[in-house]
Amino acid sequence: MKKIIYFLFLSVPMIVFSQSEYEITSYNDKGIRAPNTHYIGDAWLNSLLQSDQELPYGITKATFRANSTLDWHFHSSAQVLIIVKGEGYYQERGKKPIRMKTGDIIKCDKETEHWHASSKEEDVTYLALYGGTQPTTWTEVLTQEYYDTVANELKKE
Repeated sequence: MKKIIYFLFLSVPMIVFSQSEYEITSYNDKGIRAPNTHYIGDAWLNSLLQSDQELPYGITKATFRANSTLDWHFHSSAQVLIIVKGEGYYQERGKKPIRMKTGDIIKCDKETEHWHASSKEEDVTYLALYGGTQPTTWTEVLTQEYYDTVANELKKE
C-alpha cells in the first residue's frame, strides 16, 4: 500500500505539470474528415506536427477507408510515407503501382508525381512526413476506373 501511495505521490504532479507545460497532440485522434476535393471515398487527417524553423518537416496521420483514392499530385519537398496499419496502393508516374502494407516505408522524391490510396479490401493509415512551404500541387484526377484496374492487377500478385 505504501508503494502505491508513493507512486501516486510522485506521478500525479508529473502528469498534471507535463500536460500544462507542453503542447501534446494525440496520435490516437482520428483527425478531421478531409473535404472531398482531391480524392474519392472517405479520409481523415490528423496534423501531428507542423514544420517550423527548428523542425523543417511536418507529420500528418492520414486514414483512408477501403476503396478510397487520392488524386495524382506532387510536393515541393521529398515525402516519406510510413504505413502504420492496413494496406493500400502507391504509384509514381511512369512506374508500376505497388501494394503498400503495414510496416512499409516509402520515400517519394520532391516534385515526383504520384498517388496513394487504400486498397479495395482494407483501410490504410499512414504517417506522411514532408517539408517545404508550398502546398501540394494537384495534377490529375485519379479515376475510379483506373483505380479499379490497379486493384485488379495487384490482386493477382
